[in-house]
Amino acid sequence: MASSRVPIARNLCAAPPVQSGTEKYDFKTLKLSTPSPFVVHVEFNRPERMNAFNRQLWTEIKDCFERLHNDPDCRAVVLSGGTSKHFTAGIDLFDMMSLGQELGAIEEVGRRGRLLEGTIKLYQDCISALENCYKPVIVAVHSACIGAGLNLITAADVRYCTRDAWFSLKEVDIGLAADVGALQRFPRVVGNQSWVRELAFTARKFASEEAHSNGLVSRVFDNREALLGGAIKLAEEIASKSPIAVQGTKKNIVYSADHTVQEGLDHIRQINMLNLQSEDFLNAIMASQTKETPVFAKL
Repeated sequence: MASSRVPIARNLCAAPPVQSGTEKYDFKTLKLSTPSPFVVHVEFNRPERMNAFNRQLWTEIKDCFERLHNDPDCRAVVLSGGTSKHFTAGIDLFDMMSLGQELGAIEEVGRRGRLLEGTIKLYQDCISALENCYKPVIVAVHSACIGAGLNLITAADVRYCTRDAWFSLKEVDIGLAADVGALQRFPRVVGNQSWVRELAFTARKFASEEAHSNGLVSRVFDNREALLGGAIKLAEEIASKSPIAVQGTKKNIVYSADHTVQEGLDHIRQINMLNLQSEDFLNAIMASQTKETPVFAKL
């Protein structure tokens, strides 16, 4: 741990200038920008297909969040639907037809199954990339959030939406069971098995008010502008905190979700035996005593 005699300023670095984010990341189906220091705004960028999930979008989501996980210039992420009419229309059925053609070229059922297994695992990993990213992820949902989109947002940390937003766990309507995370995460997120099972079995639409009252989203905004402003404001507040503290917090929350209380306590003890020796802990304590606003070094 740094000596308490060292002035706060010696342990800190200035925040980087606001930049576009496109210099580091070059995606086709995602658009990245930096609206504030240490805040990365990720936008879906398939407006012509209402942000439907094709194979490229799936894989770019995975690549994006795996890279943000290790990006020292990112401390919080806002994920939105960009300029599209909807947050996402779900799975791109044209893309699914291409997969069907690949399967049709394979005669033997075991080998077709092996191809499907690999594809499903890839798509599962794409959704899990949000949860596995140590940086808190705030999703800002407007209008429709269907199928794959609902799977995706359950892997995020915070969910906001507009008043006109609506949701559907659509998979049973296209003849399959949701297989990329909603059946596992959705009940855990809202704590209401009966409601989730009703939605999963029927694929019915539900609006923002129902989503809010059942805990799927934590705030509802009147329009997209207010939604994005609220999401970025929250990301800015998170980004102002110690990245060691915030990322350790997310890591333990995710771990504790499917472990016992004691296992969670053991896990956070192992994290904090190192983190309590960090200069961030000392800087935050000193800043609270002097009424200064701490600025933390990159992690």
